[in-house]
Amino acid sequence: MTDHLHRVLLVDDQAMIGEAVRRLLADAPEIAFEFCRDADAVIAVATAFRPTVILQDLVMPGVDGLDMVRRFRADATLADVPVIVLSAREESVIKAQLLDAGASDYLVKLPDQVELIARIRVHSDGFRRLLERNAAFAALEQSLADLKREREKSERLLLSILPAKIAERLKDGEATIAESFAAVTVLFADLCGFTEFSEKVDPQDVVGLLDEIFSTFDHLANAHGVEKIKTIGDAYMAVAGLPVPRPDHAEAMAVMAIGMQEAFRGVIRNRGLSLELRIGMHSGPVAAGVIGRQKFTYDLWGDTVNLASRMESHGEPSRIHVSPTTRALLGDAFRFADRGEIAVKGRGTLHTSFLLGRS
Repeated sequence: MTDHLHRVLLVDDQAMIGEAVRRLLADAPEIAFEFCRDADAVIAVATAFRPTVILQDLVMPGVDGLDMVRRFRADATLADVPVIVLSAREESVIKAQLLDAGASDYLVKLPDQVELIARIRVHSDGFRRLLERNAAFAALEQSLADLKREREKSERLLLSILPAKIAERLKDGEATIAESFAAVTVLFADLCGFTEFSEKVDPQDVVGLLDEIFSTFDHLANAHGVEKIKTIGDAYMAVAGLPVPRPDHAEAMAVMAIGMQEAFRGVIRNRGLSLELRIGMHSGPVAAGVIGRQKFTYDLWGDTVNLASRMESHGEPSRIHVSPTTRALLGDAFRFADRGEIAVKGRGTLHTSFLLGRS
């Protein structure tokens, strides 16, 4: 639609009326004029012409002017276009009916040239302002929708690297998150022989395998209410009992560890590989918090973390190695194999066990 141009569509069955109106508007070069005599074709003509004002004859063969106005108002592309009804008579009742049906104005034909052009300009300018407002609102709605999508994307990204409760606290404006938890169970898992395997395999296959394994572990963590902390190369770290404390943290982690071994064997079997998974667990107090400003990391610190890592590194392939503290917490609900005394760096000698399954 050309700027500063009023586009007028006249709908009238009389050709002489069309020519007369054309002449009335000839002195207004900013007005583009189109004439339609066929009531059945008027919607198609109007859609193609894109008028800013419609001049509508009140009486036409085969259609009532009132019905014609209703047709315009029912069409999505023409619903807001101003309609000025032209009639040979001025009747208050007819005027009221037309205005109620959606007409914008009413003129006795043939109208005075100055008045006709003035009314066209007023209604056309109003319609153009409406289009501009609608376009502005549409652009605003689109911007808000884009902003919402970006916010949701950021929130999903935040939730993928932080526990939900911690992510909410960061969104609420907490600058520093650091706290202590008196009782949690920490798990470390490592893929035995993975370094040698990765040196002989295409990098894409290596990444694909790790993605399948760790995604399976993530699913188990979600199912058992366990928080994944991070992956380090081919190692996986998780904790139960934070950021929301739970008294059954050791049991939740034990069930997950058993599930990890079963799921891992399934992945490896389906791929025809011979890798094994070694898991270690220990329970106790930890400190936890968020570090970083541009790239957030939620991590754990303390002797409990160190000893859980030792349980993994001092364990055996395809077995779940647990500390005496974790075994005591699990009690008779699970079956164990006695490992005996082992020397643990920084802790001396510990009597550890292998977790076999539920009792």
